[in-house]
Amino acid sequence: MFVKTSLPSIIPLFPLPNVVFFPKMPMPLHVFEPRYRKMTEDSLLGDRVIGMVLLKPGWEPDYEGRPPVYPVGCAGRIEQSERLADGRYNLVLRGTSRFRIDHEHAGSSYRRATVLALEDGVEARDQLDAMRQRVLAAIGQAADGPSALVLQDELPHDVLVNALAQTLALSPVERQSLLDCDSILARYRRLLEILDFLGLEQKLGHKKVVH
Repeated sequence: MFVKTSLPSIIPLFPLPNVVFFPKMPMPLHVFEPRYRKMTEDSLLGDRVIGMVLLKPGWEPDYEGRPPVYPVGCAGRIEQSERLADGRYNLVLRGTSRFRIDHEHAGSSYRRATVLALEDGVEARDQLDAMRQRVLAAIGQAADGPSALVLQDELPHDVLVNALAQTLALSPVERQSLLDCDSILARYRRLLEILDFLGLEQKLGHKKVVH
């Protein structure tokens, strides 16, 4: 089965070098560049949707232009907005759905693209329950893990795995690999792979899983 999503066919893109956004999650943003202030103004006057995408490595020389981005992103709806006196904005987005970029459009100061909404497959409850326990056990092995979140067993599977993917101390590329997963079970499995690898590194004394 799939979680049904709806998304405008053309949305603005907000590319950032270290942010990966997930469905149903909140995302606070501070918007200060002129082109993205314009994007925010237009979004607030329209459907209030912004598509967050991750810049690919090597973006620095062409940041003012249109450096390459990963093709899968997450759209969010503006839930809260505050326009500051100097024209900057403070926003809170709420993730609505993943998307894949089909093609970008020229003619605007900010990036806009035709996108295809992606639906998250949801597998059998017993499979998800078992994978949840394995993921939480892996996190629990970290002495300084996020215990308050781990204890919330009542969270729906999609909310829990997306919250972990967005809040654990993972690299942007690791987060992107989680966003790319096409089902909740696949996202759990990929997260467990990452946690197992980071746990091995922790045992070897190189780094911690979370901090």
